[in-house]
Amino acid sequence: MSDVSTARQNMVDCQVRPSDVTDLRIIDAMLEIPREAFVPGDRRALAYMDMDLDVGGTPAAKEYLIKPAVLAKMLQAAEITEADRALVTGCATGYAAAVVARLAGEVFAVASTEEMAAAARTALGNSGTAGVTVSSGPAGEGDPAYGPYDVIVLNGATEIEPETLYKQLKVGGRLVGVFATTRPARATLVTRSPSDYGTRALFDAAAPVLPGLERVPAFSF
Repeated sequence: MSDVSTARQNMVDCQVRPSDVTDLRIIDAMLEIPREAFVPGDRRALAYMDMDLDVGGTPAAKEYLIKPAVLAKMLQAAEITEADRALVTGCATGYAAAVVARLAGEVFAVASTEEMAAAARTALGNSGTAGVTVSSGPAGEGDPAYGPYDVIVLNGATEIEPETLYKQLKVGGRLVGVFATTRPARATLVTRSPSDYGTRALFDAAAPVLPGLERVPAFSF
């Protein structure tokens, strides 16, 4: 087994499985997908670490691969099926979209800039992941052109209620992400009903706030 294969196995055995992730589809996806393909060359030694990994972006809008266990637990809670149309927003270089592509029937992803979207397309291709449509735009705007969606995954945290994304859910659709609207921040599942949205806190979690989903500072006098 190569060093990188050993690191991938250790990521699953030491980070993902101990976090009560039992969905074998998610475990198999994380064992198969070369996470290093989504990491810039000078940071590839960190690809399987238990950390939010900076993969570039602008100084004002850095992008990350969120911790593997946090991603896996959120995807498990979303209960993604092969019949689902999924959106991964704030996708960075596309690792979360690659995992979702092993679970859902159709996957769309949004990166913050066209440069990052191009990097995601390249990484997805290099990892052997097909069928993910990547566009660019603000994470909080999603991609209504391909909606509505059965599942929306935030590849990071939000400090505000992402109401624009809620409106892109089908009835019965689910949104998962880290909600830093209160303290402590929590991974949260939002489900759309015919007349409302229900929320359920899943577990305490921390993740970088996605560009465009930051809290607007309040003015004090």
